[in-house]
Amino acid sequence: MTSIGRKSKAEPAPPTTLFLFGAHGDLVKRLLMPALYHLSRDGLLGDGLQIIGVDHNAISDVDFARKLEDFIRHQAASKGGDADRALDPVLWASLARGISYVQGDFLDDSTYEALAAKIAASGTGNAVFYLATAPRFFSEVVRRLGAAGLLQEQDDAFRRVVIEKPFGSDLPTAEALNACLLKVMSEKQIYRIDHYLGKETVQNILVSRFSNSLFEAFWNNHYIDHVQITAAETVGVETRGSFYEHTGALRDMVPNHLFQLLAMVAMEPPAAFGADAVRGEKAKVVGAIRPWSVEQARANSVRGQYTAGQVGGVAVNGYREEANVAPDSSTETYVALKVMIDNWRWVGVPFYLRTGKRMSVRDTEIVICFKPAPYAQFRDTEVDELQPTYLRIQIQPNEGMWFDLLAKRPGPTLDMANIELGFAYKDFFEMQPSTGYETLIYDCLTGDQTLFQRADNIENGWRAVQPFLDAWQQDATVQFYKAGEDGPSAADDLLTRDGRVWHALDE
Repeated sequence: MTSIGRKSKAEPAPPTTLFLFGAHGDLVKRLLMPALYHLSRDGLLGDGLQIIGVDHNAISDVDFARKLEDFIRHQAASKGGDADRALDPVLWASLARGISYVQGDFLDDSTYEALAAKIAASGTGNAVFYLATAPRFFSEVVRRLGAAGLLQEQDDAFRRVVIEKPFGSDLPTAEALNACLLKVMSEKQIYRIDHYLGKETVQNILVSRFSNSLFEAFWNNHYIDHVQITAAETVGVETRGSFYEHTGALRDMVPNHLFQLLAMVAMEPPAAFGADAVRGEKAKVVGAIRPWSVEQARANSVRGQYTAGQVGGVAVNGYREEANVAPDSSTETYVALKVMIDNWRWVGVPFYLRTGKRMSVRDTEIVICFKPAPYAQFRDTEVDELQPTYLRIQIQPNEGMWFDLLAKRPGPTLDMANIELGFAYKDFFEMQPSTGYETLIYDCLTGDQTLFQRADNIENGWRAVQPFLDAWQQDATVQFYKAGEDGPSAADDLLTRDGRVWHALDE
């Protein structure tokens, strides 16, 4: 069964040795280990899971496990939770028995000899290598894993590699990374992870589209006017200034997160809900994004950067005052784009994408805007004040789906108003604490690649983004917006020139 069609009672993952490269990093502490604990809580990790941290720092197995335990408890307390209840001591003790540590340099071949010894002692040939490292190590670690024979699959045992974004910084580097990976292993061994795809609401896009005939009937350019995809954050760059200076909002968010959401919305129905069929359709639709010329890319994009302002009533610095950021930086913290998909279903329907930091609210959503019905029969009513009809899919923080409809207000006159029909996940389902990585880690351990990106999808995404990168290389001007605002005014102009407006952000 795939992630989409999985039985309600999933089977525990098979015995596996899971290596966490970059074991002292925030990703392992904040997200991966809590996710593994949640999987254990839900009975989805079989007996035989070995979790082995790999990093250059010296630490004992016991101290490494205790450090992870302390961090999870502290994290729960910092979020207003009960630190004593954050971990079931019996459950954690069972998980901790399989936690150990290897001290080693990622670029030292002796490190990989130590990993081979761990696999030999584990009692299972199954191994997953999770690269929670800086991107500069991806190729080097994979090359050394291959040279050490650690990626060879034999005796029905699997070997898999999980790679976090960014998958390159432009089209040439993405192609080079994929070539390096495929030189030492097959595509079925590679799990390019995008945590957005682990969110329940994102997976529900496919279920809602393809299991409800109502949606599929109008999911095309005959009924849809345009689509908006937004990923708004209230946080700034925090401690990631040096990383962000070389990345920016476009590289950080668009070819991965936003294009993955676009693909879920725009893909054709797959022949089956298997990994190859779903990923094939996603790659096709991303590959159908119109390649703008440099001039067109410049006209259909906005680069923004936040200045000092207030978020939630708290004064915050501008981007140029953040740690490890150049005082004259032109790096964008906000980007808005207009893209077109050149295929039969979507011809003529613009997709507007925006993402930014230090915005007014935290909101990741997809808004499907429908073409208006003819209002000629509603004479003498204030039809100009009616809002467009939307289907809004909110991915975070209030996960759910809402459909706008027009209805008559009670009273003697024909007065119309917008109403919402929909549901919030928390109102219908029991929502356990989650990091968003649980489904993805489980899928990797069980061999389901449906929610992971394939090489052609990655390269198609960068191919669509490259014209914007080329245009901005010629002109790196940024439009400023105050922290706490929803981006620069030029982003509004991107839609108003087409007779459209951004959907108001909603927490």
